[in-house]
Amino acid sequence: MQSFTYHCPTEIVFGRGAEEAVGEKLRAFGASRVLVLYGGGSVTASGLLSRIEKNLTSHGLAFLVMGGIRPNPRVAFVREAIREGIAANVNFVLAVGGGSVIDSAKAAAHGIANPSLDIWDIWTHKEEITQTTPFASVLTIPAAGSETSDSAVLTDEDTGRKIGLNTPLNRAAFAFMNPELAFTLPREQIAAGAADIMMHTMERYFTSVKEENRFTDRVAEELIRTVMESAKRLLISRKDYDAMSELMWCGSVSHSGFTELGRMKDFSVHKLGHELSARFDATHGRTLTALWGSWARHVYQHDAARFAQFAAAIFGVDAGTNEERARAGIRCMEEFFTSIEMPTSIAGLGFGVLDKGTIEDLARAATANDTIRLGSIRPLTCADAAAIYEAANY
Repeated sequence: MQSFTYHCPTEIVFGRGAEEAVGEKLRAFGASRVLVLYGGGSVTASGLLSRIEKNLTSHGLAFLVMGGIRPNPRVAFVREAIREGIAANVNFVLAVGGGSVIDSAKAAAHGIANPSLDIWDIWTHKEEITQTTPFASVLTIPAAGSETSDSAVLTDEDTGRKIGLNTPLNRAAFAFMNPELAFTLPREQIAAGAADIMMHTMERYFTSVKEENRFTDRVAEELIRTVMESAKRLLISRKDYDAMSELMWCGSVSHSGFTELGRMKDFSVHKLGHELSARFDATHGRTLTALWGSWARHVYQHDAARFAQFAAAIFGVDAGTNEERARAGIRCMEEFFTSIEMPTSIAGLGFGVLDKGTIEDLARAATANDTIRLGSIRPLTCADAAAIYEAANY
């Protein structure tokens, strides 16, 4: 097993009514003026936002509310949130929503704590930071795992760039997780969330690490199986509390870093998918399933035994050579994605097939004009990225 350091400082409050602890926890933490961020109308229509406001008020906390965060969160909104937060002298940021809202809250927290810096300069590493504003989340969508992760993603709508930032400062102080808050999610959002959780796990499972780490592998394999089972149940009944609980907790564990202990990340599929989201505003989870099979067929021969192990653990494929089992596992995974109505090609994203010039542009953007390599199991060049996009372009 490889050496590792693991630190996830987020305090998790999980279960029915978890959001009722928000005011008490924030007050005890030292918060007094809170910037509350949310996305669309669902948190207002459900009454959740009103309940959060009343809870904060009852614990003597002042707050400022800003809504309108969109999927693939935009840097323009974050800049406005930073300006409003600084003007209101807030000392805590609370996200009420899913991954896009939480990522926006992380960025706003960094900007408020570093008022002389532009958030995009922080995001692109032109400026390094050593402090942030404490933040927390009330999770409404099991998917991104941002409530426990050290990562966040922003999109610059002016340049079309979608970039992730990994830093320990992205770890939340609290995550309030009530599975019932996700009961109203559309089917597509449940499926896309499940795909994102699975991909966070698989992109830590398929890496260049060769040392054996059976415990981490078994955690990852069981997590993936649990997500697959829970997603199937939730597409039948969105109010299946046990299934939603499993899905929500799996999302948090997956992206907390626990499934990469003794291993590492690859995340090339994420980076390729980010370019599709940035250019076409495609749903993040759907871009991942659209590309995963083509990526897997492009790289599996660099560790066919690993893909064969995955096929056996997840789908019970135990006959044939390593390469035969690896290919069968890839087919089975694509069949699962299809079964939950997720695309397995670019055309399934809803904007048709891409011309050669667009594919080349996407590949150059993903690899910074071929100056960086994507992933670790087989570091991808610009030509590799183009080949994967092309293989998925149907």
